[in-house]
Amino acid sequence: MATLNFKHLRYFWMVAKTGSIARAAEQIHLAPQSISGQLSEFEATLGVDLFRRAGRNLELTDAGRRILSYAEEIFTIGDELLEVLRDQTLVKTLPFRVGIADSVSKSVAYRLVEPALKLGEPVRLICREGRLASLLAELAVHRLDMIIADRPMPTHLNVRGFSHLLGESGLTVFGAPSLMKKVPGSFPAMLNNAPFLLPGEDAIIRPKLLQWLEANALRPRIVGEFDDSALMKSFGQAGAGLFVAPTAIADIVCEQYQVMALGRIDTVVEQLYAITTERRLTHPAIVAISKAARLDVFGGES
Repeated sequence: MATLNFKHLRYFWMVAKTGSIARAAEQIHLAPQSISGQLSEFEATLGVDLFRRAGRNLELTDAGRRILSYAEEIFTIGDELLEVLRDQTLVKTLPFRVGIADSVSKSVAYRLVEPALKLGEPVRLICREGRLASLLAELAVHRLDMIIADRPMPTHLNVRGFSHLLGESGLTVFGAPSLMKKVPGSFPAMLNNAPFLLPGEDAIIRPKLLQWLEANALRPRIVGEFDDSALMKSFGQAGAGLFVAPTAIADIVCEQYQVMALGRIDTVVEQLYAITTERRLTHPAIVAISKAARLDVFGGES
């Protein structure tokens, strides 16, 4: 197995950042032909193409994008090391890489992660957001320390991971004041024929919410479906439709989005999990998050 040539990696990194060999050559004071030759060697060593032509510029291939993300992290850590050596008074930060599933409320995610920033040891927070499957792939190669998700670790995936329940909350239905003037009746009957914003298919509460509506003979008009919970709330704030969010953050949702809480759905429960590669939590930031979740975020809902 060939070893990684870090000089080649830096040349690749510079070309990726500047978008062309010529611009990279200007910045690192080398001839374009020299960089081009080194890139070819790097691609031959790795056995993949890193760039493709896009007019007069270069664009990254899928393999190139993956390698770039590693290069960014490698050189960021290298720059931090040099900074520490230059100034021995600097305190080394503890990197904490957390993935947040699209379907998780961003307000809840912030309240969960915030305690990690208040540790005695300085923490450098690195957040990734996306579908759970892609985040689990990052966790599997130790590019994430923890994932916050609305479901436990899927059993069918060949990824070593452990699920730790952070807490659970019922749902509350919210609506903008401008929309409430057009929606007659009281909760929950008011949901009949009212415009409604539905969580996307990746959200675990979606089928439970649909079942609750069906069981209560309620037929709202579904006007939008959203994978991103924050985007759904923004549409709700604009009066596009009613929407749901965890009851545990009802006050925050009302204040942040200037909406009204219309009623609670206590029988539809959203659970949040920390998924890690550790059976027993040891990372100081994850321990702080787990403790805060029990005592503060879900203290009145669990």
